[in-house]
Amino acid sequence: MVCCAILYANKTRHCLFFPCTLVSDNMYKPITSHQITFNDFNQSCGMQLSLDNEWCVLAGRINWDAAEKQYAQNFPSRKGHPAIRLRQALGALVIQKRMGLSDRALVKSIAENPYYQYFIGLQAFSAKCPFTPTTLVGFRKRIGMELLVKLNEMFLSTAQATPEHKAEKAEKPADGGNIGTMILDATCSPSNIRRPQDFSLLNEAREKTDAMIDGLHAQFFDEGRRPRTYRRVMRAACLEMAKSKKRTAKKIRALVRRQLCSLERNLGFVSAYLARGGKLPRKSLANLETIREFHRQQKQMFDSKIHRVEDRIVSAGQPYIRPIVRGKAKAPVEFGAKYDVGIDGKGHARLEKLSFNPYNESGVFCDAAERYKARTGHYPRRALVDKIYRTRENREFCKANGIQMSGRAPGRPGKDAMEEKKAEHRDDVDRNEVERFFSRGKRTCGAALIMTKLSETTLAAIALSVLVANLFGIPVGDFFVVYFSDGPESSQECHCCEFSDAVA
Repeated sequence: MVCCAILYANKTRHCLFFPCTLVSDNMYKPITSHQITFNDFNQSCGMQLSLDNEWCVLAGRINWDAAEKQYAQNFPSRKGHPAIRLRQALGALVIQKRMGLSDRALVKSIAENPYYQYFIGLQAFSAKCPFTPTTLVGFRKRIGMELLVKLNEMFLSTAQATPEHKAEKAEKPADGGNIGTMILDATCSPSNIRRPQDFSLLNEAREKTDAMIDGLHAQFFDEGRRPRTYRRVMRAACLEMAKSKKRTAKKIRALVRRQLCSLERNLGFVSAYLARGGKLPRKSLANLETIREFHRQQKQMFDSKIHRVEDRIVSAGQPYIRPIVRGKAKAPVEFGAKYDVGIDGKGHARLEKLSFNPYNESGVFCDAAERYKARTGHYPRRALVDKIYRTRENREFCKANGIQMSGRAPGRPGKDAMEEKKAEHRDDVDRNEVERFFSRGKRTCGAALIMTKLSETTLAAIALSVLVANLFGIPVGDFFVVYFSDGPESSQECHCCEFSDAVA
């Protein structure tokens, strides 16, 4: 039996009709990535998908077979139930980032939308989503930051230039053989936590230690009076401060002093119960260590009358989050992960550094330039960066490798001061591309507010935002696809031929 069909799409470039040959263990069994046609999807209902829909176009732009091979390396065990396919897991997370849906809303939308089901690789429309909302937590843990960075690099290796760079002509090598432009800048994606206040955080820590004391006391005494912790008095004092319209520094300091004493007393009770053989759950033990470190930091700041300490904890539930000083008018300080993004001459964005701890962006420049050379074989001709990157070390690095750094050189203006000023203005205009990328990522790709609670899932969420911004920001040319299958009906051998109608 031989069947043949011709498809035309004006926005897709890479269609995957080749069978997957990956052999994995029993924990993860990737099946053949046979992409069905638009006409065959749920043909029994008489419904056909539109070729111009962005999810149908995007389904052919990701190399799912190569991604399956990378994903299968996360399952070294040969025991256990096989995990859900990467296409369903990653496809669901991409939809969630793009559309800004919660876990429950995502499952409901996939069950109602045939385009979403086509994108995640289902063979026909189903009124039920193939996974539950709680399964998405496992997806985010398995698809970590490292895997997403690799998938982003795999996609960019064959992607075309963005619309801003599509009409640009090929550059000629400079004197040192450098070609292209590298744009580098940093931003912060805040996490979903409330604005940290010292008295509010201390009250939350006190309530958690009160709950620990109740559980430990019940392990030794069935009845009897628990240790006196003055929980009602401290709660009333905290509520009074929260409701007050005018919070003076004297009142806040007095309340913090009382809360520090109360928290220190509670920690003493907890330590005494644990010394007698009391047991706490694993999660409570981790919270206890966080509370002890938080109490030490608050005690140090209170005694020294300062408001800054190294590795300051600003959230009891997410102790890995640090304050990031941004200096922006809207939010001088943000609480989340800070990361650098580099954009090359084609408009492709890559994560250069991602960390919860604040860092100086100037230390990322040399590493980003070396990675640029490792990808292309040469350094960039231009490096468009902000003033914070223009340190003496970075300027010496650019001078030694023939890179033109944006901005005027330090010292008195020379004879060509006006030309240098015009060149600096042009560089600043070109550097706005990275600001547009940050804006697009935060407006439409979920980077404006990170909703995840774990450190590894938070990093993965930011890396996924960069990947989604690239997926929907890079166009593809027009092409014809001819696919056919031969052999008996039980065989799944498929072949694909692609003919591009783009003019060279």
